[in-house]
Amino acid sequence: MTGYHAPAKARAPQRFASLRIAAAAIGLSIGALLAQGALAQDDMITSHGYSYFGDLKYPADYPHFDYVNPEAPKGGEISLYAPGTFDSMNPYSRKGRAGRLSWMVYESLLGASEASGEPLPGDSYSEAYGLLAESLEYDEGKTWVIFTMRPEARFADGTPVTAHDVVFSHNLFLDQGLKSYADAVKRRVLSAEALDDHRVKFTFAEGISRRSLIDQVGGTPVFPKAWYEKTGARLDEPRLDAAPGSGPYQMASYDVNRNIVYQRNPDYWGRDLPINVGRHNFDKIRIEYFADDNAAFEAFKAGIYTFRPEGNSKTWATGYEFPAVKNGHVVKAELPDGLPPTPSGFVFNLGREILQDIRVRQAIALAFNFEWTNESLQYGLFKQRHSFVQDTPLEATGLPEGAELELLKSLGDIVPEGMLSTPAVMAHASNGARLNDRRNLRAAMKLLDEAGWAVDDDGKRRNAEGEVLKIEIPISASGSATMSAVVESFVSNLELMGIDARFDKIDAAQYTQRSRDRDYDLIFDSYTSFLEAGTGLHQRYGSKEAAFSLFNPAGLASPMVDAIIDAALESDSTEAQNVALTALDRALRYEFFMIPTWYLDQNWVAYWDMYEHPDPLPRYATGVLDFWWYNADKAKALKDAGAL
Repeated sequence: MTGYHAPAKARAPQRFASLRIAAAAIGLSIGALLAQGALAQDDMITSHGYSYFGDLKYPADYPHFDYVNPEAPKGGEISLYAPGTFDSMNPYSRKGRAGRLSWMVYESLLGASEASGEPLPGDSYSEAYGLLAESLEYDEGKTWVIFTMRPEARFADGTPVTAHDVVFSHNLFLDQGLKSYADAVKRRVLSAEALDDHRVKFTFAEGISRRSLIDQVGGTPVFPKAWYEKTGARLDEPRLDAAPGSGPYQMASYDVNRNIVYQRNPDYWGRDLPINVGRHNFDKIRIEYFADDNAAFEAFKAGIYTFRPEGNSKTWATGYEFPAVKNGHVVKAELPDGLPPTPSGFVFNLGREILQDIRVRQAIALAFNFEWTNESLQYGLFKQRHSFVQDTPLEATGLPEGAELELLKSLGDIVPEGMLSTPAVMAHASNGARLNDRRNLRAAMKLLDEAGWAVDDDGKRRNAEGEVLKIEIPISASGSATMSAVVESFVSNLELMGIDARFDKIDAAQYTQRSRDRDYDLIFDSYTSFLEAGTGLHQRYGSKEAAFSLFNPAGLASPMVDAIIDAALESDSTEAQNVALTALDRALRYEFFMIPTWYLDQNWVAYWDMYEHPDPLPRYATGVLDFWWYNADKAKALKDAGAL
């Protein structure tokens, strides 16, 4: 991370779920289902798309998504930057550092916003429409699903995409993919079989939630089986020779640690599908690599790359006063963001014995002064985050009451009495006038004393065995100077408490490896927000994969959290689901495995004035690499003016 909020482009790719799910059940009448573009016969549903409750905004004959410009011109190039280095074009391996957007070349049965990881469509949450698949059918109980694939689908090398490739890809992830992902899928998906060349069936386990089954298998990237068999390549190994995908963009060239160029495939098989109309408009997407954010910003000012999502508050507040901005050659914009903010902050490694005492975690948290940090280092541009679903109807407030209280009580002794009798945990307030808030530091030192970490004669805190309380926070050398200043100020307050604290600035590759290996005490990282129940909640917040999941950097393993997730997955209405998710937010905050920091409810971007986008933008997607387009006349004017 190079700044202080997660731009939409940086959000972890996922199948987003709807905030506005209708309370319709699968057992709707045939007439109602026809109105939704789906047909139920003999307890079987056939549709052109999928959502858990069966409600789809777009009918089977939709011409394009409402928010795109169907007449958007094709052409031109957009270029962005990436920090640090890369040594692989395989994004699915724990090893190596994958090139940015290397996943973009692959498609799935149900469509996804490959480049950005934003919802598709961008104006809804839980809906997915056929891409490689032209339709799907499933039983009312969602115990199986059959996808009928488009026979015209082709990989970039011209070979057809078949059901055999789908089955191969599914099994490849199970055999060679991330363990946390593979273990979770194996428990839910019993089998994948090709019924013929263009029909693939998945059968699901009984006795589990029906959530995240059809959309899970429908969202899995599809690889060419023949290429893997011919080359002997493995999914769990880094490599620069990537398998051809079926997507609109394919890798055209790369220069390791310098740049990557993706080019739109002129023979892309799906360019005229309704799901793709008005999308994939750039001929080329270029990624330029820089050692750190300062070098990257200077390169943007010089026009070496042309689009910059800004995450650094200092740069946003003071850096955009160069001539190209003043004369209108560079646009500085604040774009709306309807997604909940990414839950970012300082994450505790709960595998460290010293951090398993919540009093120690609470004391360490009191060393972070949001108010001073925001005013002194971030120009007062951010808000303090409290919740994992900040500023949404799911955010827990006050004491639990009503249906939420009933749910928590029904879970028995795994829910602490303290969570029932105290308001939802909020981030602490600090005195913004000075970095070391004395009131908070006194409270923190009292907590450490109670936890058995007394101050010794040398001013260091030691336990009864004489061990020093040490805290190390790694940060990436490719990050911004502001991030370094934030961590340094945090560490200085920890030292005032008698903690032997330091931050370790390391190169990007080492930082990536240490974060994957959970080799840290604290790390600035993020979790995933949630607006709908899905089994991915167990992968991110649950106990089963807590010891090794890359999506659970704290290693959180809480029976209470597990039980609440199960309740959300078993809910039979939107209302019951939302009650459980509010309880989940409350429980995650109570477990106190992260120091919440800041958030921004908009996207900061700057770009050379040759790009255009629909107005208004859809609620849930910025769509820069999805549905923006290149204006050749504006680009020529910039070049004629000598700006580029």
